[in-house]
Order: sequence, then C-alpha cells, then structure tokens
Amino acid sequence: MERFADEAMIEVSSGSGGNGCAAFRREKYVPRGGPSGGDGGRGGDVIFTVRRNLRTLAHLRYKRSFKAENGRDGEGAGRYGHNGADITIPLPPGSLIRDAQSNELIRDFTKNQEDFIFLKGGNGGWGNIHFKSSVNQAPGKANNGKPGITVKIKVELRIIADIGLVGFPNAGKSSLLDRFTNARPKIAAYPFTTKIPNLGVLTAGERDIIIADIPGLIEGASHGAGLGFRFLKHISRTAALAFLIDLSGDNYLDAFDILLNELSAYSQDLAEKKHLLVGTKTDLIETEGRLAELAAKYPGEEIIGISVFSGGGIKELGDAFLNLVNNTETDYALSGEPAPENYFDDSEDFDDEVFG
Repeated sequence: MERFADEAMIEVSSGSGGNGCAAFRREKYVPRGGPSGGDGGRGGDVIFTVRRNLRTLAHLRYKRSFKAENGRDGEGAGRYGHNGADITIPLPPGSLIRDAQSNELIRDFTKNQEDFIFLKGGNGGWGNIHFKSSVNQAPGKANNGKPGITVKIKVELRIIADIGLVGFPNAGKSSLLDRFTNARPKIAAYPFTTKIPNLGVLTAGERDIIIADIPGLIEGASHGAGLGFRFLKHISRTAALAFLIDLSGDNYLDAFDILLNELSAYSQDLAEKKHLLVGTKTDLIETEGRLAELAAKYPGEEIIGISVFSGGGIKELGDAFLNLVNNTETDYALSGEPAPENYFDDSEDFDDEVFG
C-alpha cells in the first residue's frame, strides 16, 4: 500500500537533432568529388501512453527525469545519422498532465486514450550535400541540429470507477468492498483505516461493476480538512455514488446532509451525480428502528439497509448498484454526453487487492 501515488512532478526532454556533416568525396580517380556530408538524425519524441494494467503513479516516484535519445551526427560518404529513440512514458487510465508552472491542463487521459506525442524531437542538421550549387561546387557549410525541449510537468491520477463509496471514517466502506469483491482493504474499528483508494469488482449478472472505496470524508473536507481535496478529486471521476450511513453513529440522521454539503462545496456536478443511501450495521441492537427513521427523513431517496456481518441486504444492494449503473449509462446516452468509461473491462487482468 505504501507504493500508492496519485501525484508526481517530472521533467521530460525531447532529443536534440544530430549535426550535419561537412565532408568531401576522396576517391581514387575522382579528384574533385564534391560534397558528401550526410544529414544529422532527428531527435526522439516524448510520448505518453495509457496502460490499463497500471493503477498508480508509483513508477514516477523514483524516476523523475525522462529524456529521449539525441539524433546521431551525419558522416561523410553521404551517411545520414540515425534518428534518436523516442521515450514512452506509461500512465494509468484517469491521468492528467499539467504544466508545472501555470497548472494549465495539457492532456486528460480519461477522454483521450490514444498515444500522445507531447514533445517533438529536434530536426537534424543538413549536411553540406544540400548546399551545392552552380556557383558553389564545394560548400563547406553544414547545419547544426535543432535542440530538444525540456519541460517540467505535473501528473495527476483520478480514479475511474462505476460507483464511489462515500461516507465518514468507519462507516463500513472497506467492509462492504471486502464483502462484495475479492479486494482485501485494511479493516479495523477505528477511523481513517483507509488511507489510499481501493478498487474491487462486483460481478452482477453479466456485468462487472467497478467499486471504489475512497478514504473517509470529514466535515470541512471541501476546504482541505482531513484528506480533503485528495479524497474529493478521486470521486469526481466515478459515474455514481453510494452514501454509506453508519446507523450506530450519533449523527446518523444528519450524516447525509453533511456529506452532500461537502460535495456541493467542492463541485456542484459531483453533488448532482446519481446516488443511493446505504444504512450500515443493521445487525447491531442499537440500530433497530433507525433505518426506518432515515427513510422517513428522506422519502425521495432510495435507501437500503445492510449488515456485512450477517449478509442482510447485500444481495438487494448488489441489484441496486446494477440498476444505478444502468440508469446512469441511459441518462448519458439520452443526453449525448460521453459517459465516464469503465477501463477495466472483461478483457483486462484486474488486480483486486489495491492500486499498485
């Protein structure tokens, strides 16, 4: 788990072009052979590519500098220099790259999965064979290659999932993920057990639903309290939300309002995502009757009570998750807007444990 990383600052450089060569033919019986200097090779490009098997930016934590190969210089006898090799930097789905100085968005790899040539290598210089003319039969001129470009960028990762689990610390998010999927998040009876996002796959019928268990939200998170922005940015990419309400807690009737207010303060779009409410820990004696009270307070909300310990309500919640995802996709289709893509389809190997 320590290997999880969702931000990285890196420096990338394209390759410089090789220099052109100034040379002349020196062959027996050819006393005035003329220019024969070849062109320099082109510098390598900096390319970003999406790799679906990546779940984190940990591979950028220890290597912060990436440089494409320089082009080789041209040589005599008309030999052109080799082009420099490109440098390809893999990124997980949901990554963004920004300018390190201005924070301007350069590329969003949620919407664009194709390879992205970020920096072009420098062109190679011309050899003196290009400068021969009727008035200058033996030019001694050759061009230097164009230099490469170096840029510092910020790479961010935002998780893409079908359903994000939202709730206060110790609301039962990790326990639910563990029950639904083969993920094995750390679970304990104290707040903030989850410190990094976890993903699991719930198979419902013929559909795989990606569920994200994200560190618990606290009041003031929209202003940076607790895990703050690092929590909220991850759920911004989920298609729908499930609000987990701990029915054994003192604030079980106010929890949904507080959570929704935090989402609204961060992003109104986030607060308007399709969602349902999940009352947890219904097996405990002190929660008896509280699910009905919650339903009475929010008559317009879909509310399902569950007990991870006894299994009560788990099947019903799985069916509700499937309906929620299907309804969300239908809404996107009717609106004509692109839906958040599930990158973890059946054709890919998926590591259920954690990112990284």
